[in-house]
Amino acid sequence: MKLGFQSAILADLNFEEVIDFAAENAFECVELMCWPKGASERKYAGVTHVDVTDFTPEKAEYYLEYAAGKGVEISALGYYPNPLSPDTEEAEVAVTHIKRVIDAAAMMGLKVVNTFVGNDWTKSVDDNWPRFIETWKPLLAHAGAKGIKIGIENCAMYFTADEWPSGKNLARSPAIWRRMFADMGVAHFGLNYDPSHFVWMQMDYMKPLTEFADRIFHAHAKDVRVDRERLDDLGTMALPLEYHDPCIPGEGDIDWGKYIGGLKASGFDGAFCIEVEDKNYEDSLASRKKALLLARDHLRQFM
Repeated sequence: MKLGFQSAILADLNFEEVIDFAAENAFECVELMCWPKGASERKYAGVTHVDVTDFTPEKAEYYLEYAAGKGVEISALGYYPNPLSPDTEEAEVAVTHIKRVIDAAAMMGLKVVNTFVGNDWTKSVDDNWPRFIETWKPLLAHAGAKGIKIGIENCAMYFTADEWPSGKNLARSPAIWRRMFADMGVAHFGLNYDPSHFVWMQMDYMKPLTEFADRIFHAHAKDVRVDRERLDDLGTMALPLEYHDPCIPGEGDIDWGKYIGGLKASGFDGAFCIEVEDKNYEDSLASRKKALLLARDHLRQFM
């Protein structure tokens, strides 16, 4: 298992500076963000450390050689939009760019692209299903032809009233994963597993490690604090951020020794990347770097 981080939290830095920071602080790998260049309305989105537009083998060679020269592995390319958005233009942009990210990953000789399947949050799971199949069958065929695994993060993307009632990412539960994997019928469709989302959704974050062991292609390390008094007062029908706070590993409710032990027991030996979404470490670049180092030190004792 290789300890690294997801690069979105270092949006202030360019590719070289991200890799330098990783090398100087003994991180083994980095998941690099590949959003289209331009502003984003969503927090932690819109970060471009690898620009995959008009990507070439020469650019691929540069990124690989720079990272290798610093002793850092690129674990995956990441891009997390909503390809099932009810806004058809937004969805088309997402699908087109996911293909570009897949192509860039293939040119770089990488194995994994991480993303969301998306969701039309105004519809039920069943009503989303035909469009999910229509959108993802060709995307997965494209990835398969390029030798790329697709890792879907399990965040529901439900944080605001605008995302009511089911959020912007369909792949939020084991029941839905089973249906997805069965209907797609390909081995290169799997998970970028993040236990923190299951904590605030009141689910067991350990159970998927056994059943979906062969589908966990990449893993995120993010923690969460659930305010039980607020939850008891408001209930799970409240907006999720009314009763929980994302935080760095070691400052929340996850038992990291137990979880990392479970990952190892499942046979997982891939990239384990810290994802920082902690409001207590957002006031400066120095604070965000500190968050990564504190998380690193807490996790390393179990690895």
